[in-house]
Amino acid sequence: MKLVEFFEELGKEDVDVAGGKGANLGELTNAGINVPPGFVITSETYDKFIKETGIFDEIMSILDAIDVNDTKELQGASARIKEIIMKAYVPDDIRTTIIEAYNALCQRIGKENAFVAIRSSATAEDLPEASFAGQQDTFLNIRGPEDVLIYVQKCWASLFESRAIFYREENNFDHSKVYIAVVVQEMVNAEKAGVMFTVHPSTGEEQILLEAAWGLGEAVVSGTVTPDTYWVDKKTGKVFNCNISEKNTMFTKDPDAGKTVQLDVPEDLKNKRVLSDEEIAALTKLGARIQEHYDFPQDTEWAMENGRVFMLQSRPITTLGMNNGTEAKEGAGEERTIITKGLGASPGMASGTVKIVKDTDELDKVGNGDILVTVMTTPDMVPAMKRANGIITDEGGVTCHAAIVSRELGISCVVGTGDATKILKENEMVTLDGNKGIVYKGKFEEAGKKEAAEEQPAMMAQAPILTVTEVKVNVSMPEAAKKAAATGADGVGLLRTEHMMLTSGVHPKKFINDGKEDELIKILVENVLKVADEFYPKPVWYRTLDAPTDEFISLEGGEGEPYEHNPMLGWRGIRRELDEPEILRAEFKAIKKLHEQGYTNIGIMIPLVQHPDELRRAKQIAEEVGLKPQKNIEFGIMVETPGAALIIEDFIAEGLDFVSFGTNDLTQYTLAIDRNNENVAKLYSEGHPAVLKLLVRVIKICNEAGVKTSICGQAGSMPKIVEKLVEAGIESVSANTDAVATVRETVARVEKKLVLKAARKMMSE
Repeated sequence: MKLVEFFEELGKEDVDVAGGKGANLGELTNAGINVPPGFVITSETYDKFIKETGIFDEIMSILDAIDVNDTKELQGASARIKEIIMKAYVPDDIRTTIIEAYNALCQRIGKENAFVAIRSSATAEDLPEASFAGQQDTFLNIRGPEDVLIYVQKCWASLFESRAIFYREENNFDHSKVYIAVVVQEMVNAEKAGVMFTVHPSTGEEQILLEAAWGLGEAVVSGTVTPDTYWVDKKTGKVFNCNISEKNTMFTKDPDAGKTVQLDVPEDLKNKRVLSDEEIAALTKLGARIQEHYDFPQDTEWAMENGRVFMLQSRPITTLGMNNGTEAKEGAGEERTIITKGLGASPGMASGTVKIVKDTDELDKVGNGDILVTVMTTPDMVPAMKRANGIITDEGGVTCHAAIVSRELGISCVVGTGDATKILKENEMVTLDGNKGIVYKGKFEEAGKKEAAEEQPAMMAQAPILTVTEVKVNVSMPEAAKKAAATGADGVGLLRTEHMMLTSGVHPKKFINDGKEDELIKILVENVLKVADEFYPKPVWYRTLDAPTDEFISLEGGEGEPYEHNPMLGWRGIRRELDEPEILRAEFKAIKKLHEQGYTNIGIMIPLVQHPDELRRAKQIAEEVGLKPQKNIEFGIMVETPGAALIIEDFIAEGLDFVSFGTNDLTQYTLAIDRNNENVAKLYSEGHPAVLKLLVRVIKICNEAGVKTSICGQAGSMPKIVEKLVEAGIESVSANTDAVATVRETVARVEKKLVLKAARKMMSE
């Protein structure tokens, strides 16, 4: 059992050891992102603490006896448990290990008794399926070993904040099986800080949302300040919406006391724009890089000190695709009197009776269907928020606590009104529009439609859209398989290997060299199984390893990786795996094990081929481990080089069951454009005539030969390109999870057009 792990030793799969926050800080560190150095006091340390001190049973007995819906009873139980934890003496071996780790961090930083941030990192937070804001505590500007020990203990105690207890009960987490790790990290004395969503947090559109304020990011996250808001178009990099707010307060370090203090923002900065165009561009680029690394939209926290950008946190956005009530419609027949305006933070319309909450003692007055109005919500208000029909706040931006929690709860929310608690009257009826950020007088008919729909779900049900062209889904993380399967997709058109294999933190070649091939195979089997199980008996196309060399360098055992000026054009995909066939052989052995367990829905897809010899040699290796391509397993290739597209006939002659277009690479290689190069990225287009011509050519030839065709690149989520591919006769389209529904609608519309066109032609003849 390791009591402490430094960031370099952790990856995103280590949630059970480091909690969500700690695991992701390790993941970012190993991905080369600028993260302040630090270490994690593991969940096993917490477990050792509560077991050896004998307080575990006492805590559980208190939890077993409470009614979490009784706010006062919940808060009383929380206070008793936290007192028990803080009075317990931390065992000497734990104390010594934490102090030694802190001293080692100070040596690394080069400062004696360095200032650190101490952050809670529970094992049930920041997961793709469970990300809830502000459950546990964070402490800033902590200095010296004794204070570090005290605040680590406070973090352990915060696992039993009333809001955390309530959340676990509501989400059926067993209290006895939820542990907490603690992050100890160099403190960034930020001049400006904030939050960045790598897509629109409500709709999933390709827009980056930045919120920024002066000082530490605590002001933005807590909603203490209404931050500047910048919306950036990811394709063009242009800011298309910029809202500069009046920022009245900030958090910073008192240079004399060395503690975090809340101060008034200097007059010359209150209404000044926080981020320059150059800083926005740098953050946007970093956000795109982080999302590409995780292959999933991220909610991040950042800070700037002396011109340097530091990432302090990254977690999946869990609210995409949620429908929070009825969309507001323009021109509705009702008389609409606007009371106040703010920022639309969680979409939908909601009506209810105003309940103004000034502190947590007043939470019980918020009943089912009321509108909770407050200066800013706190995590302790979550039970009342769950009862409310909508939320209105004076302060905060669209990434503050009220906004995030409202989106997760699926209720409408307007934040940053500035005056709602003063203008609105207790018990008056209002309607809020969470799309536009407007609060109206009275109750609207539209806002009641959500309730009617909930009462009569059967009447609102729609028949599923059926298409001849299959609509599949791309999957990178096993944890996302359940959400992907819930889309009703016809299978997985791309199961990426990279995240499953590389998140072990160990170079796959090192497993082989150390005689641990079985361990590597086990990792693959366990991860692929999670996806194959969710989709069985639908097809799952597993793509063998395709990681550029720069993704291997930071792994344990990756020290000998070659330096390549452009890894995208280098030693990756099948070309690397044929040079190091032992890795490919391990992958094939893993798939064989799954086939033997009955998961015959898994097919194999070879990436970055450019010559039929590569396909032939890969099939030979598969046969050596007992797989028989085109007999007991489907075998296909990725078409992502112009070379493969132009001689597709030769690949068909070599023998294959399917092809899938990787349009991200195919576009780059066809147009000689690096999409990550800001100087030429504007020229990158999957819809370029040359790219489309290659796609149509391959589809036509494959259809004639009886070889299935699909697409799994970014273009598979773009309706205009999907339309052209369906017209050309593609057999399946594999889209990102959030685009499956839209793509299916597009496919259905195109198929109907083709049928109508054929019918009209027959009639004219």
